[in-house]
Formats: sequence, C-alpha cells, structure tokens
Amino acid sequence: MQQKNSVLIVDDDAYICSILKKYLEQHGFITETAFSGSTAKTIIEKNDFDLVLCDFRLPDYDGLNILRHVKTKNSATPVIIMTAYAEIKKAVELIKSGAFDYITKPMQPEEVLTIINRALESKNEKITKVSFGKDFITGTTPRLQEIMQHVEVVAPTDITVMIEGETGSGKEYIARAIHYASKRSHKPFIAIDCGAIPRELANSELFGHVKGAFTGAVNDKTGYFQEANGGTLFLDEVGNLPHENQVKILRALQEKAVSRIGDNKSVKVDVRLIAAANENLMNKVKGGEFREDLYHRLNGFRILLPPLRHRKEDIMEFVYHFIRQANRDFNKNVKKVDEPTRQLLENYYWHGNIRELQNVIKRVVLLSRDEVITSELLPDEIRLNSDGGSRTDFNGVIENDVTDLKSATLITEKEVIQNALAKTNNNKSKAARLLNIDRKTLYNKIKLYDLEI
Repeated sequence: MQQKNSVLIVDDDAYICSILKKYLEQHGFITETAFSGSTAKTIIEKNDFDLVLCDFRLPDYDGLNILRHVKTKNSATPVIIMTAYAEIKKAVELIKSGAFDYITKPMQPEEVLTIINRALESKNEKITKVSFGKDFITGTTPRLQEIMQHVEVVAPTDITVMIEGETGSGKEYIARAIHYASKRSHKPFIAIDCGAIPRELANSELFGHVKGAFTGAVNDKTGYFQEANGGTLFLDEVGNLPHENQVKILRALQEKAVSRIGDNKSVKVDVRLIAAANENLMNKVKGGEFREDLYHRLNGFRILLPPLRHRKEDIMEFVYHFIRQANRDFNKNVKKVDEPTRQLLENYYWHGNIRELQNVIKRVVLLSRDEVITSELLPDEIRLNSDGGSRTDFNGVIENDVTDLKSATLITEKEVIQNALAKTNNNKSKAARLLNIDRKTLYNKIKLYDLEI
C-alpha cells in the first residue's frame, strides 16, 4: 500500500484551513493545520512533513520566516506560499529564497492540488544524483554538457564555487544541483539575494544578533550562516555586498566561525559556500569595489554560464518544456509552435535569458485558444523584432545587432532613471520606490547606463 503524503497547512484563516484540509484528505493526503507561525514552528519541530503550504502574512511571522524554519530542518521539503495578488513581488522573492512556488488568493482547491503534486514530483526527482528536475533543462549545447560534467566533479567536494552569468541564466539552479549532488544534500540549502539585503541590515541577516544589540533588536536572531550549518549557503549577486560584509565573510571562511552582533562569543559553523554574480567580478576587483582576497577565496572553482542567445539550438527545447508546464498550470492543450513564431523566438536577443523565455511562454499559452502558438500572441518587442543598438555581453564582447527603435527605448529609460535620481537627491532607495522597481534592479540600471555619481 502506497504511503500517504503529509501536508502542513499554515493560515490564520480557519475557514481556508478547513476547506483545504477536507479537500486534500479526500485526495489521499494526511494533513495538519496551524493558525499562527509560532504554532507552525512547534509542529514542524515535532513532525516531518512532505510539504508545507503557508500563508505569506501571519499574525506573528511572515512566510519567509516559516520558509527558513522548514528549510533549516530539511532543505528538501517543498514550501508553497499562499498570497494576495498585491504581494506577488514578495512571493517571487520567497521563491528565490527556496520556496517551490506561490499561489494567489482567492484560489481553487483544484489549483492547489495541482501545484502540490508538481512540488512532490520535483522533490522525488532531486533525491538521486545531479538532477535539475522539471524546473531546469540543460539542452544539448556542448558548453552546458561540459558544465554538467563539472557539477558532477565538484559537487562531492567542499570547494567554494563561483557561478558567473547574466541575470536569468540559471545560476541558482546550478547551485542547487551542486548541493543536491553533494554529501550535504540532507542539510539546508539557504539562498540569499545579496542585492536585496538593505545595507544597514546585512550583518544582522548574515551573522545574526543578540537581543538589545541595536535599536530594534527586540529578540535574538540567527543569521544565514548558522541557518545553513552543515549545508550550503548560496550568495547570489555577491558583488553587491558592502565592504564591511566582505571582510566578515572572509573571516568566517577562514575561521569557520561567526559572531552575532552584540555577542562576544563566536560559534563554529560548517558551511559550503557557493557564490554567484551577474558580472565578471574581476572587473570589480580591479576597480577596488570587491576585495581581491575574498574573490580568490570564493573562486575555488569557476563556472561561467552562457546566455540563452548563445544557445540558440536549445531554445525550442526550453520552449516546449515551458509549454508543458503552462499546459498543466492553466489546463490548456497547446501542442506546437508554428514556423514564423519559431524563427522569432530563436532570433530574439533574450535580455532576461531563460527566465524571460519562461514568462513569455506562460503568457502565450494562457492567451492561446488553439493548439498552435502563432506570432500574434508574442509580445511586441519579439514580434516586431525591435532588438536594437550595440551592447556588450558578459565578457565585454560588443554585439552589434540593435535597431534604432530599441535604442530610443533605452535612451528614454535612461532619462527616466536620471530624473528619478535628481528628484530624490540621488537617494537610490527613494528613487527605486519612485520608479516602482527594487533597489537591485536600479543598481544594475545605473551601472548599465553609467550613471554612477
């Protein structure tokens, strides 16, 4: 007899918990409910669940706190976040931190069941050797096959790994593949977006603090290094870390110990570090923005991911993979892409790489009323092939495949950012809010348009 999967449902709305509990039990699941974060943490400590379904906003904690608690106990346990539509941006950030997926309220139990089943399938696929699961396709490009071989070689070791590649090219998937193929796979995998950590909170987030260490420190806090103890800590966009944090990370790697803010004791930690950057960090080292000693410490084994536009022979494999995903998610039956659409997809520049391609395919499948995707469903920037101006790739090679229309768009964007910086007296946090983007995106745009002051 097949063993039933267990699910913990965490939501302060008793009605939602009741509906989901009844529906999932009707479909063969064992369920337990919690109406607060503190109750959920107590239950998680005493029980092993196959999956956790958690509301983003709870009376005492948010979804990120519960996510970390789950992953600290067992990094392989999938967490699905339930959230209001207005909080999707936060939900996406949680996915970067290790959540499997999110679902927006109001929701249908059938939709929840579909995502739960997909999460459990993905979990089972990760138990074996190097596996990118259903969320990542390697393709047939020789460079990617070589990277896969490198992953298999480096995974069993404790060597630090530096993954470099453009935004959206799959750096975190490579990091997770290394973790799940390592001897640390049963321990936490903690993924941190260094560009999203406020500068003034970075030390506290990374290393923790004790109660009363500074204004607002009302409780003891465990930092990411301690949460990842025994497992893997993935520092995404590590080049965004301030100098002070770079020094402390270097010391933590050298001494294999960390000290919380306000604590005079150090705590031993056993962490395998994987770092990632969307730029060549050596350029930052040469410019004095990144410590050379830390760079060499992180660069124990370097993996360079090529952008999607350099893997054109793999694009259609990704396309049909994402079509299958979207068919399941939206209950569609799209089967193919017509020839004009294929040519447009293969010739597009793909600024956001695999992530952009996935979003485009999800959109066209959702809009499709037929079994065949036609070019009319594509966004204008792809359909009109407005891909202009010269640009530089990751290694500084100029690519001259840009038209005047795109150049005009970029110039307009640059002017908008300049105006926002001027209005906020060069306060980047305020400018980001004014532009309705996150600080990390603003910093990247400032570098792109050479707006540093």
